[in-house]
Amino acid sequence: MNAVGCCSAIRSRNIGYTNDRSIRHYEELSIKQIILIRRDLNMRRGKEIAQGAHASMAFLVNRMRKLSGLGTEVALSLRPAELVWITQGMAKVCLKVNSEEELLACHAKATESGIEAHLIRDSGRTEFNGVPTLTACAIGPDDPERIDLITGDLTLY
Repeated sequence: MNAVGCCSAIRSRNIGYTNDRSIRHYEELSIKQIILIRRDLNMRRGKEIAQGAHASMAFLVNRMRKLSGLGTEVALSLRPAELVWITQGMAKVCLKVNSEEELLACHAKATESGIEAHLIRDSGRTEFNGVPTLTACAIGPDDPERIDLITGDLTLY
C-alpha cells in the first residue's frame, strides 16, 4: 500500500485528522524528525541509541500515557504532519549537540516555533553516577523546512 493509501485507510478509521487538504500538503513534503544526542557526555553507544529511541517515541508515548486511564484502547489525535510521517516510513535524522546548553537552546527554539519537541532525562542508574542527566531531544515530526531553521547548522551524528 502506498503512503496515500495508508493515510486514507487511517482516516477512514477516524484516527487522527481528517482534513484531506492538509494531509495532501504534508504528503508532498518529506516529513522528518530530528534526534539530538549530547556528545559531551561520552555515553556508551548502546546508551546513546536507547536515549535517541526514547526521544523519538516520546511524542506518541506521552500522549498515550495521558490517555491510559481510559481503558485498553487508546485513540490518539495526530496532526497531519505526524500522520503522514507515520505512514511514510518515519524518517529520522540524528544530529550532534555538544552541551546541555545547546540541547536546551534547540528545544526552546522548537517549542517557540510551535514544533513539538521532547527532552529526555536519563535516571542516572547505569551512567552519570546516579545523577539524572539530560541526554537527548527529539524535534518533530514536522515540516523539514521549519525544523531546518532550528537544526540546520548542526552536524550529522
